[in-house]
Amino acid sequence: MPFGFYIIMVAQFFSALGDNCLLIVAIAALREMHAPAAYEPLLKTFFTVSYVALAAFVGAFADSMPKWRVMFISNTIKIVGCGMMFFEIHPLIAYAVVGLGAAAYSPAKYGILTEYLPHRLLVVANGWIEGLTVGAIILGVVIGGVLIQPSTAYRLLSFDFPIIETGVETAAEMALCFVAAFYVMAAIFNLYIPETGVDHRALHKNPWYLIREFNHCLVLLWRDRLGQISLGVTTLFWGAGATLQFIVIKWAEVAVHLDLSKSSMLQGVVALGVAIGAVGAARMITLRKSLTVIPLGMAMGVIVLLMNYVTAVWLAVPLLVIIGALSGYFVVPMNALLQHRGHILMGAGHSIAVQNFNENLSILIMTGLYYALIKANFSIYVIIISFGLFISTAMLLVKRRHEANQREHDDVAHLDDGGR
Repeated sequence: MPFGFYIIMVAQFFSALGDNCLLIVAIAALREMHAPAAYEPLLKTFFTVSYVALAAFVGAFADSMPKWRVMFISNTIKIVGCGMMFFEIHPLIAYAVVGLGAAAYSPAKYGILTEYLPHRLLVVANGWIEGLTVGAIILGVVIGGVLIQPSTAYRLLSFDFPIIETGVETAAEMALCFVAAFYVMAAIFNLYIPETGVDHRALHKNPWYLIREFNHCLVLLWRDRLGQISLGVTTLFWGAGATLQFIVIKWAEVAVHLDLSKSSMLQGVVALGVAIGAVGAARMITLRKSLTVIPLGMAMGVIVLLMNYVTAVWLAVPLLVIIGALSGYFVVPMNALLQHRGHILMGAGHSIAVQNFNENLSILIMTGLYYALIKANFSIYVIIISFGLFISTAMLLVKRRHEANQREHDDVAHLDDGGR
């Protein structure tokens, strides 16, 4: 891999570290405010709404200037959102601003891979990026869980700097300082990401033009025989993954009797599994063979059902690792295929914006459904059964659609041969 790729990875690591640490801190802040439990999944809703609402604009924005500059601007927006929470603006509003930065960051983060690397390295690059991102998720939720522990907060707040008055007086403020530091580190590394030499299109100033262009790209990718399958899989995966974050926390509290600090670490266990699966896919699956992993999504949905029979941590950990590994193994090749098709059809930034729109619309819908079920006092065990069956059924439908596409392609090829 070129050296610049490792700079991209480090920048992504610190940015993702801040996002996931902040999620745990924001959940703790909501609980300190005695907000309703149903507000917690709304954090993800507020975070992702910018991905959907601004999808027509962030792709064009990412393609209008060097990707490192877009990433730097985006991390600055995240710092602003973190600062808003520091000054006691409602966590949902502050986290929405962080989501605005993340929405602008994502097309640049993935788009630069297709600009900087040859397509034969995309699966490997995605494996490394996803593995490192998952490492950031693990470390982020663990750091967030540690920082909100009263004993840790007390020790850190007891440090007294001579002459300097920090103004940090509470555990939440101290945790937010750590998160802001992660975003600052990401922004510094953004400055050292190399130019790719790709020409950039000037950002069109007519918003209606951008909306029409985005709609054209959206239809183009969904009509593509390979694009629709990879987009369907990644859309389902990210919606399910975001919902699973909150399911694991609630399930750990009810079934395994863990508090927020410890249950957040089980999120890290799932992320560890995703990292293992992502690295395995990067080593074993080529872009040409990417569609062979679809049945693993069906298996993951079935294995999720086993969570209802687990009541001990020593059983929960390997089960969550397996669930994470299956999801990581099948989503990385799908992600690489989608980036490759999107780059060919419409350009890096636009294709990632289309991908983000679909994936985050899925997150909004699925976390919204989870919010409604929690609000209606459904048992977490019923929610897990519904979740697992939905994942398996949806992946089965995707598999059948892919098989139908293959048959149609084979029929066309046969007719072409007969015409000769």
